[in-house]
Order: sequence, then C-alpha cells, then structure tokens
Amino acid sequence: MFATPAFAQTAGSPAAAGGLEAFLSFAPLLLIFIAFYFLMIRPQQGRMKQLQAAIAALKKGDEVTTAGGVIGKVTKVDEKIAEIEIAQGVRIKVIKSTIAAVAVSGGGKPAND
Repeated sequence: MFATPAFAQTAGSPAAAGGLEAFLSFAPLLLIFIAFYFLMIRPQQGRMKQLQAAIAALKKGDEVTTAGGVIGKVTKVDEKIAEIEIAQGVRIKVIKSTIAAVAVSGGGKPAND
C-alpha cells in the first residue's frame, strides 16, 4: 500500500543518471542563458561603454539629459561634476555619473527652422 523507503530511493534523478541524461536535463537552461547573453546582456554592456566614453569626453556646449529627466547644455566640466544650464541664466551642478544621455553640440538643424 505505501512505498517503502528503499523503493522510493531507487527512483532515478538527473544527478544520479548518466552524464548524457544530466547534460540533456540542463541543456534548455544553458540555451536560455546563452540567448539572454547575446540578446540582452551583451548589447547593454556595449551601450554602457558608449555612454561612459561620451561622459568622459563631455565638453562645453553638449546637450545632456540627466537620470532625473533634466535637459540642458553643459557650461562647465570638472573631474566629477558638470554644470548644466537648464534655462537662460539658470545653472545647476550635477554629478557626471547621473547623466543618462549626451547629444553632441551642432548635431543637426532643429526641425522647426
């Protein structure tokens, strides 16, 4: 009526199975990880390197967007801090690591002109 402990312990598990069966049981997880790496992780690392290079090359006149959504033009750049003009005569200081996007000055003609 009830399974004896000896009978229950003889049930096959992937760890107790042969090498091929163990590999085949982990193959879908491995394939999913490889797909995530090439579709999500690797492109994100490339974007982060590109953003870090743009922040390192930040200069006066570049238009930036901070992580908080503030858009302005760079008026002064120090080692770790950038001064941004967000309106005529209104300047704020932000830490360079909080900059989320950089648009190089003179990037193009405005759409309305």
